[in-house]
Amino acid sequence: MVFLENPESIEKHGGYVPGGILLWGPPGTGKTLMAESMAGETGKPFVFVDPGAFTNMFMGVGVLKVKGLFRKLRKLALRYGGVVVFFDEADALGNRGIVSGGGQNRADQKIKSEIFGNTCHGGNYLSESTAALLVRNAFVMGGAGGQGGGMGTLQALLTELSGLKKPRGFFNRIVRRTLGMRPKSPPKYRILVVMATNMPEALDEALLRPGRIDRMYRVGYPSKAGRVRTYEGYFAKVSHSLTGEEIDKLATITPYATGATIKDLINEALIMAIRNGRTSIIWSDVLRAKQLKELGPAEDVEYIERERHAVAVHEACHAVMAHLTRRHMEIDLATIEKGSDYLGMVASIPPDDQFTRWRTEYESDILVSLASLAGERMFFKGDNSSGVSGDLESATTVAALMEGQWGMGSTVSSYASSRRMDLGAPGGGKKDESSKEMKRALADRIEDNLASLLAKAEIILRDNRRKVLAVAHALEIHKTLSGDDVVAVIEGKSGTIVDGRLYQIEENMVAIEAYHDAAVVAHSEHKKPDIEIPKFQQG
Repeated sequence: MVFLENPESIEKHGGYVPGGILLWGPPGTGKTLMAESMAGETGKPFVFVDPGAFTNMFMGVGVLKVKGLFRKLRKLALRYGGVVVFFDEADALGNRGIVSGGGQNRADQKIKSEIFGNTCHGGNYLSESTAALLVRNAFVMGGAGGQGGGMGTLQALLTELSGLKKPRGFFNRIVRRTLGMRPKSPPKYRILVVMATNMPEALDEALLRPGRIDRMYRVGYPSKAGRVRTYEGYFAKVSHSLTGEEIDKLATITPYATGATIKDLINEALIMAIRNGRTSIIWSDVLRAKQLKELGPAEDVEYIERERHAVAVHEACHAVMAHLTRRHMEIDLATIEKGSDYLGMVASIPPDDQFTRWRTEYESDILVSLASLAGERMFFKGDNSSGVSGDLESATTVAALMEGQWGMGSTVSSYASSRRMDLGAPGGGKKDESSKEMKRALADRIEDNLASLLAKAEIILRDNRRKVLAVAHALEIHKTLSGDDVVAVIEGKSGTIVDGRLYQIEENMVAIEAYHDAAVVAHSEHKKPDIEIPKFQQG
């Protein structure tokens, strides 16, 4: 931006003003706002190019549009000393050498639905970074991009970005040449091209080379400090009663929030406040808005008693295991309200911005996933539901990566490298049998690791049986609990909507145990429990 305002500061030393910038990153992180601020900072004209501007029914029209666009840009650059042109969703321009096969986003969504789209949302017990890694490892690149604006459009854009500039003007090009005079060199058009995309892999390599795109910046998710400032900026525009401590906590429990999602969350909280007859946002409005945005509206269905209890026990096992073993994540909420693709879930969030993961953290992730299987077998006399399938898939995937790629297992060599380089199984073996032997050896190690962690999960849940039943009871009564309320029930403290001290009273726990026993009998005989769920008076 300094060089666009004062290009002579670099040109007099033999350099040139960088003419292209690519902003890439997740949607909603402010790439378009950054481009607009560039033009505002320099005072130069800002030209926004619609991503579908070059899509046409007739071949060749896109080429004419590109040439017409840059003709106008050159005129603006000469008149105002520079111009900023912004191409939003630059991946729409396409790629000359790749035929679209659906793109990575579509394949990612398919993989995500297979791993996370189940009755228990098993993959959601993993941290965001681990979940993204699982999807990336399961994804097989099939091509992206396509012909974008049509045949020749991208080539025309490449030519305009760095092609030869013709001498300018009729007198300069025709008259001077007729008189035997050399045409004057074309002027320097100071055009700053800014492109934004969330699919940089779909862009043509020729477009990204220096001279066309000189700088590439990743616009990622904001840090916690950035989220706090963004929340403060948007909350300043509405009436609210949130304290600085609550805004800091909100920034903590929304680790991957972007500027767009933060703005939407506050607007949704304001809508909830107005529906409740208030014009000022309170903390509970924000929590309900967050739940609505992350989980969607709950389906208006009621479980039968025995199934409600089973789902509550399932989620309580996840919650108790997460609280006891996982230090790199905090429980955000637990719910047994049925959504579009889950019966219940326990969502966790990282308390800090962390960029590396350790073996003990992955093992605790697996323990949380396996808690559902261990808990259902323990509380329902060896029986378990199909709802554990997603948990087992996520646990197996993490265990496989630990054993085969991350050096967190019993062997040091990488299974991925051994397979790619045809090195055979660790310890030798015949070449024609190495692949089968390697897979069997890896599968055995994964099974052994999962079996030992399952046994550990059973011991932890057995030692904390009453805590599981207490959380399950709170879930059946309140349907959805915040992370603070889950911790309050487990530790016997007073929470936001739940008084966890009630679960420290022996008489209450005896009643909960009796209800559980009746629910187990009802489960095996497919009938309604003989006794109603006990309800305690809040202190």
